[in-house]
Amino acid sequence: MARRELGPAALRVASAVAAALPAGDLVVGCSGGADSTALALGAGWAARRTGASVRVTVVDHGLQPGSAVVAAQVADRLTAAGLRVEVRRVEVTDRGEGIEAAARDARLAALAEPGLPVLLGHTLDDQAESVLLGLLRGSGTRSLAGMASVRGPFHRPLLGVRRADTEAACRDWGIEWWADPMNQDPAFARVRTRAWLADASAAFGRDLAPALARTAALARADADLLDDLAADVAAGEEADAAAVGALPDALRGRVLLAWLRRHGVAADAGHVAAVDTLLGRWRGQGPIAVPGGTVRRHDGLLLFEGSGAPGAGEGPAR
Repeated sequence: MARRELGPAALRVASAVAAALPAGDLVVGCSGGADSTALALGAGWAARRTGASVRVTVVDHGLQPGSAVVAAQVADRLTAAGLRVEVRRVEVTDRGEGIEAAARDARLAALAEPGLPVLLGHTLDDQAESVLLGLLRGSGTRSLAGMASVRGPFHRPLLGVRRADTEAACRDWGIEWWADPMNQDPAFARVRTRAWLADASAAFGRDLAPALARTAALARADADLLDDLAADVAAGEEADAAAVGALPDALRGRVLLAWLRRHGVAADAGHVAAVDTLLGRWRGQGPIAVPGGTVRRHDGLLLFEGSGAPGAGEGPAR
């Protein structure tokens, strides 16, 4: 299809994908919704101009009755549009973080399995909702930074595109999309956040999503810089209490978090704050309990003692 033959919304989507298209072959994750359907068609359009091979993967989580039928219908629609499509069934196991998180982890693992770049269909509206969720949780700068456009194998080329544009693009392409009933279920925090954001935009008389997405971009730049500075000061197996304690608050917390995670501690903000008392409010107190062990101060050093293995944790999420 020639460039001029695309409708205006389809062209916006396809151009956004083309501008961010990674080199070589790639995988596109598609749920069948408007966002990921438009992404898949935009990726096919862009890849034909580079000679890359696009494999669209429809992940069936098996969480709803008839999910296999829905996945097959999505695959049929995209195949009819000229795309190479496969359906992957995954097992979703909730290990305490909620079914949404468990489904996301299973989906991302399946998409990343071939070892190729993976395109995901998150839009500006999804980014705004992520920022708002982080704000409501009382999270820090990294959470307010929302989703990265590129993180590991995962690429999100539509973070500057509106959800309304992906729906209009599907209409331009003449393809139907699947409306997931879970996207209307207020049992899920993201659904409630989406409704609240719409109500707040109406109350303020302006669309708040672009401002929240802009906040994500600004917060991400700040968080990346602070993480890089903290990495330059990274503590070793033992942390010098005086040196770490003298750091500015924004760096000290990051250094402590990275130090705990290197010891295999699944630390959160509360654990970091507790360990920080051994630096700024040292009165000879005993060890601080953290998941998998304890942290104590001895001879001017912070020492971790427990079952966690150094190197088992990860640094701050990007």
